[in-house]
Amino acid sequence: MLDRHVVPYLKPGLHRAACALHARGASADQVTVAGFAIGIGAVLAVSLQAPLLGLALLLMGRLADGLDGELARLRGPSDAGAFLDITLDFIFYALFPLGFAFADPAANALPAAVLVASFVGTGASFLAFAGQADRRGIARVQFAYKGLTYLDGLAEGTETIVAFALMCLFPQHFALIAWAFAALCAVTAINRVVSGYRTLTAQASECGGRR
Repeated sequence: MLDRHVVPYLKPGLHRAACALHARGASADQVTVAGFAIGIGAVLAVSLQAPLLGLALLLMGRLADGLDGELARLRGPSDAGAFLDITLDFIFYALFPLGFAFADPAANALPAAVLVASFVGTGASFLAFAGQADRRGIARVQFAYKGLTYLDGLAEGTETIVAFALMCLFPQHFALIAWAFAALCAVTAINRVVSGYRTLTAQASECGGRR
């Protein structure tokens, strides 16, 4: 929901940083892997009950996630790079709540499990529609900065980072934040399933019933 509003403000700074990295020979894939490694460090920090360190590493990792896209556009985007980026993003998002589950299993294990399950819904609906959109040539100009065409929703990248940051700042309230964000993810998944089905049905009708 917020990505389309936030990303335009971040792009100029990310572009300048990406140009500096590009001049030093860094590749988008290298930054993607580095960002994922930093994200794993955030998960470990949270699991060891160092949430503020986890927050710092979370923000560094997400910064790298923004830089890799800008670097890819400078060098020329690739299907392999887009695949690596989205795959590692989804793995990181699934792992992060587990850090809090390890930190306090009695209080956090169930809400963490429900949150991860809700990510399966958002992720599956995201990728399933993206695959069909690519096959059918459906494009959405508002997501031109992404390597995939997808349906937006209440819980996107910006909202996820905000939720994770709140968990790090208020770890004692992890369960409440996780339950609330899982509900937003559930609404997003339902909306994507319904909207995706309607979009593909209408597009198939326009193309003579191709399915």
